[in-house]
Amino acid sequence: MSSNLKSLFEPLQIGDITVKNRIHMAALTRNRAADTYPTDIMKEYYIQRAGAGLIVSEALLVTRQGTEWPHAPGIWDNKHVEGWKVIVDAVHEAGSKIYAQLLHGGRVSHPDMEQQKIAGYPVYAPSAIAARGGKFRLLPGVPGYVTVAILVLQPTAIEDPWTLVELFKNAAVNAKRAGFDGVELHGANGYLVNQFLDNTSNQRTDQWGGSIENRCRFGLEVLKALIEVFGRNVAVKLSPCGGYNDMGMPLQETLDTFSYFVTEADKLTLSYIVFLRYALTFDIVIDGAHRATKHDVLASYGPLVKNAKVIINAGVTAEEGEELVSSGKADAISIGFSFITHPDLVKRVDHGKPLDNTPDIPHLQTNKNSGDWRTGYTDYPVAVF
Repeated sequence: MSSNLKSLFEPLQIGDITVKNRIHMAALTRNRAADTYPTDIMKEYYIQRAGAGLIVSEALLVTRQGTEWPHAPGIWDNKHVEGWKVIVDAVHEAGSKIYAQLLHGGRVSHPDMEQQKIAGYPVYAPSAIAARGGKFRLLPGVPGYVTVAILVLQPTAIEDPWTLVELFKNAAVNAKRAGFDGVELHGANGYLVNQFLDNTSNQRTDQWGGSIENRCRFGLEVLKALIEVFGRNVAVKLSPCGGYNDMGMPLQETLDTFSYFVTEADKLTLSYIVFLRYALTFDIVIDGAHRATKHDVLASYGPLVKNAKVIINAGVTAEEGEELVSSGKADAISIGFSFITHPDLVKRVDHGKPLDNTPDIPHLQTNKNSGDWRTGYTDYPVAVF
């Protein structure tokens, strides 16, 4: 082991489980679940990366409606449970722990996407405000986001936010049946929970919008529902800087909103809160200006966390992570993109080997020209030790 990185290789208790190290694998949508169901190649992918102390699954859809991908996995029925159980058991056998990340995309979908059409529901969001800046490259003409239905007015099966809370709870029940060690609520990157938090996407005038407390209500109620299923083994991911998927408020509104949400969420005895800090890759440009509200996320919200573990994500290197963990500023680090290209990332860090694999960007996700889904997925080389 590298003598300079000892803190990263100390075990850590999160909720009711202990993970073997503090290098965690972030959720990474890879778009390889045929008709939303897990596959054998996905099992291979996760086993390869079981060096991580904690693996967070790619975002699992809590309902068929609400996805921007044609092959994103779900967790809403028995077939999903059976498929994920095979993967979870394999990860456990390989020596790691795994949380399921739960997602509803909200307005970040399109009525012409295959899964959205099969669902038979409109594209939902807190308010009828379209996100800007998106492109659906898999659809003819590469359309952008569209104006969505208002939940309380749309005469469909999903017309009340409480119904969406139940979708998340049902997904948690299924995740527990599949054997996941816990669940992470995706409250970041402009998806449904984030849409409720942000006053640029949530302009409701009922109990779910307007004041900071009301805008935070949906995410907090979902967390409470998840806790009913998983107890302490519930976490949340947040991206206070916004940017991606047309998110972001003025700085003071951002600080006030996320400070309240973090404080209230921490009272629920979550296992951890993972903060996605500012990253240029998530900061889209709209009307010639960057969309994000750039600020120091860890310094702004980390001190508010008294019960949960604090995990930092977005461009964190092992060396920086060692400093953050050893100084007590964070309890662990969450690595995303480098885990895509380096299945043996933790072992490389342990032995001082470089992260030098070349990313296969054309096959980061499946596309209309993808034949063998292993390409750019499970075919990255491991280092020689």
